[in-house]
Amino acid sequence: MKKLLALIAAALMMAPTVCHADEGMWIPMLLGRNQAAMQKAGMHITAQDIYDINKASLKDAVLLFGGGCTGEFVSDEGLVLTNHHCGYSYIVKHSTVEHDYLTNGFWAMSREQEIPCPGLTVTRLVYMQDVTKEVLDGVNADMSESERETVIENNIKAVGDKAVEGTHYRYVIKPFYYGNQYFMYVNEVFTDVRLVGAPPSNIGKFGGDTDNWMWPRHTGDFSMFRVYVDGDNKPAAYSKDNVPYRPLKHLEISLKGVDEGDFTFVFGYPGTTRRYVTHDYVDMAANQENPVRIALRTIRLDHYNAAMRQSAGQRLKYASRVASIANGWKKWQGESLGIDRLHGVEQKIAQEEQFRKWAVDKPQYRDVLDQMEDNYAKLREVEMEWVYFSEAVLASDFMQRAYRLYRMMNLTGEQLEAAAAKMLDDSHKYFEDFEQHSPIDKSIFTECFIYMWSHGYAPYLNKKCSTAGDVEKLLNRYYDNNIINNPKKLEKLLTLPADKLHKKLIDELPAKDLDLIGVAYSYTYSSAKRQQYNDADDNIQRLMRTYIKGMMEQYPDSNFFPDANLTLRVAYGHVEGFKPKDATYYTAYSTIDGIMEKENPDVYDYRVEPRLKELWQKKDYGHYANKKGELPVAFIATNHTTGGNSGSPVLNADGQLVGINFDRCWEGTMSDLLFDPAYCRNISLDIRYCLFIIDKYAGARHLVDEMTLVEQ
Repeated sequence: MKKLLALIAAALMMAPTVCHADEGMWIPMLLGRNQAAMQKAGMHITAQDIYDINKASLKDAVLLFGGGCTGEFVSDEGLVLTNHHCGYSYIVKHSTVEHDYLTNGFWAMSREQEIPCPGLTVTRLVYMQDVTKEVLDGVNADMSESERETVIENNIKAVGDKAVEGTHYRYVIKPFYYGNQYFMYVNEVFTDVRLVGAPPSNIGKFGGDTDNWMWPRHTGDFSMFRVYVDGDNKPAAYSKDNVPYRPLKHLEISLKGVDEGDFTFVFGYPGTTRRYVTHDYVDMAANQENPVRIALRTIRLDHYNAAMRQSAGQRLKYASRVASIANGWKKWQGESLGIDRLHGVEQKIAQEEQFRKWAVDKPQYRDVLDQMEDNYAKLREVEMEWVYFSEAVLASDFMQRAYRLYRMMNLTGEQLEAAAAKMLDDSHKYFEDFEQHSPIDKSIFTECFIYMWSHGYAPYLNKKCSTAGDVEKLLNRYYDNNIINNPKKLEKLLTLPADKLHKKLIDELPAKDLDLIGVAYSYTYSSAKRQQYNDADDNIQRLMRTYIKGMMEQYPDSNFFPDANLTLRVAYGHVEGFKPKDATYYTAYSTIDGIMEKENPDVYDYRVEPRLKELWQKKDYGHYANKKGELPVAFIATNHTTGGNSGSPVLNADGQLVGINFDRCWEGTMSDLLFDPAYCRNISLDIRYCLFIIDKYAGARHLVDEMTLVEQ
C-alpha cells in the first residue's frame, strides 16, 4: 500500500485535481474560455454559435426534457428528439394490451394522431446570468450555516422574482462550486407536449438490461415528441386549438456521420457529478453503499423479471419499474469496479496530501480536510441505515403504502382528509390486480427484510425471531393480516372523519397494522439519526466550499469545471474506441450486422423485428449507409456525460446533429467521481440509424421531411 501511495503521489506531483483531456462539463455562457481549446481539438464554429442571447444559437434548440433528460428541436415545427428511455413512461402510459405501443411501436401519420402527454414538460433556456454578488449579499463568515442559507434563500427569491416579473418565464438559481458561485437560469416552460413516434421495444430497447451500460450497443434508443403552443407561439396548457411551436433554432442533421478521431460535443443537462469529493466519499460509495444497494435491487429485479416473462400484461405493468431499478443497479456495479481499478480511494488520498502540504501555512485551509474526515466519520455511522431504509424497508409496495399511512399520523384536519382521499383513490387502482401482484410484492417484502435482518440492520425482529425461518413466518403473517392489504377495512378507515381517523392512527393501528413500519422507521431513520446525518452533511457541504476555493487558489492557472447540477452544459471530445481488458479492443462504432449476430428468438431482449431483418437482408439502407455500405447503429466518444445527458444532441465540428447520447460504457461509470480518459466513453445513437428506422422501417417519411438534412 505504501508503495502504491508513493507511486500515485509521484504521478500527481503538482497536478491539479481538475480534469484530464476531454473531461469537463462547461457552462455555455462562459464557453469563450474554452473556445481556443475546442477549436484546436477540431471545432469549426465559435462559442457564440453555441450560446448567444442576442440572436438564435444552438442553446435555443436544446431542451430539458421532463425532469431529468435532454431533448432537441429537429424541425421548425416543434419536433423533438430524445431517448426512448426518456419517453418510456409516457409510451407505457399510452399502451394497453390491445394497443401495445411499447411492444409494437407508435407512429403518428398525421398531427391528429399525435397523443397528448399530461404532466410532461420541456424547458428552453432563455438566458443565464452570474448572480453571485446579489445572492451572497449580506452573507458573512460569522454566520451559522442555517443563517447563511436563510439570507441566500431570501436573496434568490428577490433576484429571481425581479428577473421574470411581467413575463411568462420561470427562473432557477443554483449554486456552483459548493456555493462559491451562483447562476440564474431564466427559462421558458412548455406544457403541451405530444407523443409523435417511438420504435418497438425490440429496437428502442434492444439488448434490454443485459446490454445496459455496455459496449458494443445496438439500441435504437430514441422517441419523438412535438411541442404545441398558442397562436402567439407562447406556452399554453393543452388545447385542440394549439399549434406546433416555431422554435428560434432547430438542429441541422448531418448524414455524413462520424469517423474515428472526429471532434464531437454534447450539449445537454447532466444531472449530478461529485468530481471534487474527498476519499471518504469515494470509499463509502464503492465499498459500503454500492454492494448493499446492488444486492437488494437484485432481489426486486429477480421477482419482477420473472413476472414479466409470464404475460404481456405483466410485462407492461412492470417494464417501467424494472428499467428504473436496473439502471442504478448496473451502474453501481461498474462504478465500484472502476474505482477499484483506478485505486480511486488511494488516488484521492494522494491528492489530498498535496493540498495539506500547500495549506500548511494557510490558516483558513489548514484544517479543512481533518474536519472533513471527522464529519464523514459521523455520517458513516448513519448512512447505511438510510440505505437499508430506502432499498429494503421501502422495497415493496406494501411497505411504501404502510409508510404512507404511518406518515399520516402527523396530519390533522383538512390535510389529513386530503391525504386519506388521495390514498383511497390510489388504493382502488392498486387493488384491481392485487391478487396477481400480491405474491410478487410479498416475496420482495420478506426477502428484503430477511436480508436486512441477516446483516444486523433489523434487530427489532430478534425479539420474536431467532432464525431466518422465524423471520419469514412473522413477515408473512404481518403481510397477510395487515389493513394495508384489506380493501374493505382500508376504505372504512380512510373514509372516517378526520378527528376519528387521527385517533385511530395514533391509538390503535401502531399496535398491530403499523408496528413493523414504525419500528423500522424509528431504527433506520429516526429523527435523531436523521439529525446526525443532516448536521454532518451540512458541515461537509460547508467544508467542501472552503476546500474547492482553496484548490482554485492552489492551482490558479487551471480551468475548473463545476459539478453537474441539471443545468445546461457543454462537454467535448473525440470519437474513439478503447481497450477494456487485455487482448480486447472495442472499435468506435457498431452496425446493424451486430443486431443480427445477437439475435435470439428465445430471449426477449434479443428478438429482432421481422421488418428490420428484411431490410437488413436486402441491404435496403437508403442514403443512411456509411461509405462502406454499412448501416451504423451507435458510436462512442470521449465526451464527459452523466445521467440527465440522456437524449442530449451529439454535434459535430460544424454544430450539426450526428447522434443522440444515451449511455456510458460500463467500464467508465465511475466518471461521476473519477475520470479516466482510457475508459470513459459516452454511447450515442447514430442519427442515421434513427432516420433509417423512421423512414425505411416505420414508413414515416413525412417526419424526416420536416428535418433539415445536410448531405456533406
